[in-house]
Amino acid sequence: MPSDKLTIVPVLTKREFKEFLELPYRLYRDDPHWIPPLRMERAEQLNPKKNPYYLHAVVKLFLARRGERTVGRISAQIDHEYEKFHRERLGQFGFFECEDDPEAARALLDSAQAFHRESGAKRSQGPFSFSINEESGLLVKGFDAPLMIMMPYNPPYYAELVEGAGFRKAKDLYAWRYSIGQVPKEAAEVAEIVAQTPGLVVRHVDMKDLKSELEKVMDIFNSAWSENWGFVPLTNEEIAKVAKDLKPILRPAVALLAEVNGEPAAMCIAVPNIYEIIQDLKGRLFPFGIFKLLSRVKRHSYKSGRLMLLGVKKEHRNTVLGGLSILLYAEINKRSIAQGAEWGELSWTLEDNQKVNAGIEFMGGKKYKVYRIYEKEVGSMT
Repeated sequence: MPSDKLTIVPVLTKREFKEFLELPYRLYRDDPHWIPPLRMERAEQLNPKKNPYYLHAVVKLFLARRGERTVGRISAQIDHEYEKFHRERLGQFGFFECEDDPEAARALLDSAQAFHRESGAKRSQGPFSFSINEESGLLVKGFDAPLMIMMPYNPPYYAELVEGAGFRKAKDLYAWRYSIGQVPKEAAEVAEIVAQTPGLVVRHVDMKDLKSELEKVMDIFNSAWSENWGFVPLTNEEIAKVAKDLKPILRPAVALLAEVNGEPAAMCIAVPNIYEIIQDLKGRLFPFGIFKLLSRVKRHSYKSGRLMLLGVKKEHRNTVLGGLSILLYAEINKRSIAQGAEWGELSWTLEDNQKVNAGIEFMGGKKYKVYRIYEKEVGSMT
């Protein structure tokens, strides 16, 4: 056990914010499975002036120090959009990073819970950085698998730290690996039948009107996911931020909308795996990284990508259009082959969403990563 005195401090100054931002780059620098994310993107995510999450949430950031050394960090947040939708005030934590130091991890999680208790929450849940619509869960299986865009990574000992602080599993999230190639015969047959539906059109997203297109995507999202565990609808400001963030990398060929008689019915959105082109940048865009990145984004032939959204509006699920997910799956597979992609990740799905998980297996997907959401009653401090 480290001998230096442990202190937990709130992030209040620019120096403390920099410590919070930089900690993962030190903790992971020797991890062969980690690729440094872009510091500019991470700093923007944590900036109340640039991240619309702060418009409907209250956030506190904490650092753990041993003497002068920063050994851990955590965010504690209350999301009023979650509260509005679920009629419950839930405490959430995220951005959890820590040395293999159980005392520091416990103190960080206790600090988050203390903030949740003061805010009137009865449960703490996480990690969410910041919400379930962003990076969610603690990686508990698949540590040697490739990193994927907008999905978290952490070393194996993190689970022991969180569980050692009294948190227990609330829900597992699955990530699936899919080899791009021949669509299973049965799935191809279903896709062909669905494609004959009168009034059905499958088209790619119009990049010239991306904000409007994403509003259609979010209309489908808010219908298709509304009954899922932990669901929180995206706000208009968050939709605009998604449009801004995805526009540089989104490739229309693998961003599909299905419309029936002109009305949005389903969507399938895949994004290229940006980690393929940023490894040597070491998280920095300046002085010359920005030019390398812009050139690569335009010209790189991606071998992998993430299918991050695939959903059908509720009113179509018990009709022939319930098979739209299979049609879109088959279509995006065909388009990915044309672009030279070799494999994709489908992430994430809930462990108990049996219908969706069975559909992925039907299309040839293999579960290869598991992320865990933890929770603890706020009153049970240990």
